[in-house]
Amino acid sequence: MTTDVFNRVLPESETRPDISHDGGDRERFAHYVQKDKITESAVTGAPVIALCGKVWVPNRDPKKFPVCPDCKKIYEEMMG
Repeated sequence: MTTDVFNRVLPESETRPDISHDGGDRERFAHYVQKDKITESAVTGAPVIALCGKVWVPNRDPKKFPVCPDCKKIYEEMMG
């Protein structure tokens, strides 16, 4: 993905949780993802790609998780 794509869709981004295993520890974060991709995933079950590059199928309430620090940093750099 290019920066142009991110700049176009970031205002419509939202967070979704990531349930992953990393080094044996369970990490839970809400990631920034293109909003239309969240809708598409909900309908098709297809995985989404967060700003940080994490790929997963969202299935939990993102408000229950802290925001991914990498997604947040990328978002802030792109908007600033």
